[in-house]
Amino acid sequence: MRIGLIGSGRIGSALARLAVGVGHEVVLANSRGPETLTDLVGELGPLASASTVTGAAEAGDVVVVTIPLAAYASVPAEPLAGKVVIDTNNYYPDRDGHIAELDAGSTTSSELLAAHLPASSVVKAFNTIYFEHLASQGVPSGSPDRRALPIAGDDADAKRLVEALIDAFGFDVVDAGPLAAGARFQPGTPAYNVRMTAAELRAALDATP
Repeated sequence: MRIGLIGSGRIGSALARLAVGVGHEVVLANSRGPETLTDLVGELGPLASASTVTGAAEAGDVVVVTIPLAAYASVPAEPLAGKVVIDTNNYYPDRDGHIAELDAGSTTSSELLAAHLPASSVVKAFNTIYFEHLASQGVPSGSPDRRALPIAGDDADAKRLVEALIDAFGFDVVDAGPLAAGARFQPGTPAYNVRMTAAELRAALDATP
């Protein structure tokens, strides 16, 4: 499978390393241009390449959007039509500026991206773990006390695909429900950036309105 990454910062780079580690191709992009990714691509090896944002969107069978939320409208919609899009974003008003709908609680950050990408299947994932932990805490399936990560999305097939990726990367998965349920593991909730097993994570999600 080829994974496009729109955003190649800390989370994007960690996901790229995990992906090539289990045999997937990755196409990386950032806002500064592919020439700025030469060192990272060289480190990742022959399964990695760099492109423009549009190029990564076109190339990926699955595409990860891992850029600051304030830039979500810059994600190209047309090349992502019909594709699974993994959204790692969180809303940080100090960084992103205030977004009225999110401040009011009338929608969630991932639903904003999904509204911008109406022909894509958006799954929220990888937003509750520090990049260092993403890179270091994965263990084989069945390991005791394996860390679990939550996902949310409206497309069951898309969620199964993302669940398989997360499992391959070394983590259990807890499905929180539809995309709107991403609110249950956004910043400030008990499930955010805390190492939990699947049972502990389910309990934390169940305790969050």
